[in-house]
Amino acid sequence: MQPIDKIYPKQSSICTCMNVRRASRAVTQFYDEALKPCGLSIAQLSLLKHLASAEPITISDLAKLMRIDRTTLNRNMKPLADNGLLFINPGKDSRTRQVTLTDRGKAAHIEAWRLWEEAQASIREYLGEEDSTRLVQLLSRLEAIVP
Repeated sequence: MQPIDKIYPKQSSICTCMNVRRASRAVTQFYDEALKPCGLSIAQLSLLKHLASAEPITISDLAKLMRIDRTTLNRNMKPLADNGLLFINPGKDSRTRQVTLTDRGKAAHIEAWRLWEEAQASIREYLGEEDSTRLVQLLSRLEAIVP
């Protein structure tokens, strides 16, 4: 991945939410572009990463872990299941379903993670170590305003 060498300055909003959302969209586009060679989006990689560290897990528990609603999680899981990257199986009772990675999903996760590491290094180089660390701290504080 090439270093970030172009900057497209945007005028800030007075609204913190708007600034965070705009930055989030830009960063998402950056990572999605970096992950294109493996055919996954950053949202799909996040799902595979969470699943790899917690499988087997119920859909409800995975949604809680990822801090997204079940509907969004189900929508995000469908193409991954259709492509044979994960299994959705009956759970311990008829009301639950468990999710696990397939061997193909594990391989996709590893390949995507390698591309993610390159993108991550580009972002850290662009921001610098001090600003990268401070950004993570500030985002953690913002995330903590909701249980």
